Amino acid sequence: MSDILSQEEIDALLAALSRGEVDADSLRQEQTKKKIRLYDFRRPNKFSKDQLHTLQVIFENYSRSVSTYLSAQLRAAVQIDVLSVEQLTYDEFMRSLPNPTIMCVFSLPPLEGSAIMEINPNLGFAMLDRILGGPGLPPERIRPLTEIEITLIERLAQRMLSYLEEPWSGIIELQPVMDRIESNPQFTQIVSPSEMVVIISLESKIGDVLSLINICIPFLVLESITGKLNVNYYYSSSVKERSKDSALVLKNRIENAMVPVKILIGSTVITVRELLELAPGDVIPLERRLDEDFEVVIGQKPKFRGKPGVVGNRLALKITEIVSEVDDDA
Repeated sequence: MSDILSQEEIDALLAALSRGEVDADSLRQEQTKKKIRLYDFRRPNKFSKDQLHTLQVIFENYSRSVSTYLSAQLRAAVQIDVLSVEQLTYDEFMRSLPNPTIMCVFSLPPLEGSAIMEINPNLGFAMLDRILGGPGLPPERIRPLTEIEITLIERLAQRMLSYLEEPWSGIIELQPVMDRIESNPQFTQIVSPSEMVVIISLESKIGDVLSLINICIPFLVLESITGKLNVNYYYSSSVKERSKDSALVLKNRIENAMVPVKILIGSTVITVRELLELAPGDVIPLERRLDEDFEVVIGQKPKFRGKPGVVGNRLALKITEIVSEVDDDA
């Protein structure tokens, strides 16, 4: 029942108040009473709202990475977004799946247990069609995968699962491993039917095919890190201090980076007519004195000044001054 009254319900309530059928004081007392929230002890909530929100942030980052990968792999426009993050029993999740479907069972070392990435058959067959050179259309009738199709899906799913490492790195270093492909939800039991799981539904659009990718992670798998599943910890851990080794690697890369270096002998401004009339032997006066040092330009900014010379049989420049930031801005 909706919490918002329709106009007919409002009119009926006002009419009942005017006729005395409803007492306004009793309505006020009803509003002040303590509200009762239903709670099912057979399926207690294991994840808090903050933990579900953290999972949503993690899988939003994951969906962007997978969208980029699939777009390049399938050579088609791919858009993946987090549709919902909710918790329910494993049995409820299994009963919501079609039969047959594409269920990729995988593990998340060092976490114990297994999880599932369920790809809707329409979406899965569209991806297979693109991989095999087709237009990316789903089949008219859903059927189980062949041996060749299972091999292709396993390779694709393993690559998709590898993109879980980066968004989870702020909490734990995961190494997702693809275990097997299942098609019948009834024969896929990774936890007991009453066990709580978190379902991350990813709305996926590949070309003109729109469907879902569901990722099912049991609470038992995430139980050891539930204390870290909060937004504050996630963002604080994602900005880690650089280790000495990584700082040294970064320093070496910067030191070996190639930058353009130019020596500016002088400059002037001429008209287009004068440029078109230039001929061999003409002299262009520069806005620089003979005894003035040349500028050394790194990238787009002058950084040094120096005097020209010769070293062996090569032209050279002797650095005489470092251009300060004040001089640069001036």
